[in-house]
Amino acid sequence: MGSKVKKIFSLIMAMGLPALLYASDKVPMAGVMRSDGKIYVVVAVLVIIFIGILLFLLSLERKIRRLEKDLDK
Repeated sequence: MGSKVKKIFSLIMAMGLPALLYASDKVPMAGVMRSDGKIYVVVAVLVIIFIGILLFLLSLERKIRRLEKDLDK
């Protein structure tokens, strides 16, 4: 299960990082936020949200797996 999480996280980061870099060059507001240092706050909040969703899904998967084991017995 740990390797699955690492693969999913790597995929999310690989897809999200280039999009963030591209947006920061083309969108004027992103350039202003980057120069003010606020873009890092936005990125940190998004990372925290995604980690929270990932942890919720993992805990949900464990509960479902436990319920399936109980039903099999």
